[in-house]
Amino acid sequence: MANKKRSKKDYKLSIIILSYNVKGVLKDCLASLKESIRGINAEVWVVDNASSDGSAEMVKMDFPWVNLVVSDKNLGFAKGNNLARNRIRGDYILFLNSDVIVNRDAIHHSLQYLIENRDIGALTCKVVLSDGSLDKDTRRSFVTPWIGMIHLFLRLDRLFPKSKIFGRYWYGYIPEDVTHDVDVIQGAFFLTRRSVLDEVDWFDEDYFLDGDDIDLCWKIKEKGWRIVYYPKYSVLHLKGVSKGKFKAHKVPLKSKIYFRTKGVDAMEIFYRKRLWNKYPFFINYLVIFGIRLLKLIRIVRTLIFS
Repeated sequence: MANKKRSKKDYKLSIIILSYNVKGVLKDCLASLKESIRGINAEVWVVDNASSDGSAEMVKMDFPWVNLVVSDKNLGFAKGNNLARNRIRGDYILFLNSDVIVNRDAIHHSLQYLIENRDIGALTCKVVLSDGSLDKDTRRSFVTPWIGMIHLFLRLDRLFPKSKIFGRYWYGYIPEDVTHDVDVIQGAFFLTRRSVLDEVDWFDEDYFLDGDDIDLCWKIKEKGWRIVYYPKYSVLHLKGVSKGKFKAHKVPLKSKIYFRTKGVDAMEIFYRKRLWNKYPFFINYLVIFGIRLLKLIRIVRTLIFS
C-alpha cells in the first residue's frame, strides 16, 4: 500500500530508501534527511520490505511527509527499489541506504554537481564509516578474474593498497579526497538521473542481495555514461546493519548465513551475465570454482565467529 498524501506536482529529486527490520537506524536516517533536503524540491519514498519490527508504523507516525510503500514479503534490494519506479516523479533519483546518516550539504552539492556535468550518469559522495574512515566499497572496479584473485583470495590489496597493480579494486592508489571516474559506486548513496535509469531498465531483479549496484553501474557505463566518485561532501554509513554486521543490531545466525551466501551468489550471477563471454572456458570454470569455494569459506567463518 502507498501513502498518497502528496500532490501531483513535479519533483526535481526523488529519494528512495529500502528498509528491512532496521527501525532505529531508519528513524535516524529520516531525521537527518529532513534537514538535508531543506531548499530542494524533493520527495522521499520508503519501501518497507515486509519488516516485522514496526518500521512502517514508525514512518507513518513520525514522518508523515514521507511516502510509504509496504511490501507483503521481502523482495530483496533490486525488486524492492524497483517498487518505487512507477510512483516517483523526480528527474533525479537518489538511492539511499536506511543505515546512512546524511550530512547537511551532501545531497544539495552532489545533486548540483550531477546537474552541471551532463555526461555523468551516476555519482556518489564520500561515504565514511562510524570510525571516520572511508567506506572502501564507495568506489570500486569491476571484478575481473585477475582483480577477483587479488582482492578475494590473495588479498594483496590489503598489503599494497596504493599499488596500481594490486590496489585496483578499491582505487587505493588515488587519494580518497580526489574526484575521479570509477567503475562502481555502492547503493548506500547512489545518485543518478531518471532518464538514465529508464534507459538501462533500472535494477536487474535476478539479484536478491548485493551485486545489483555493480550490475547497474555496468549497464550505465555500457551506455557511455561516466560514473563519478565526488568526495567534497560526505555521509555516515552504519554499514551492514540489516545483515548483522553492526554489533548493536542483532541478527539471527540463520539470517547472517543467508545474507553472506546471497552476496556470493550475486558474484556468480554477475560473472555469468557480464563477463562469461569475455574469457576462455577454462578461466570461466576456474572463476566459478573460486566463487563457490568462497561461499563455503564465508559459511564456515560465520559459524565460527558468530
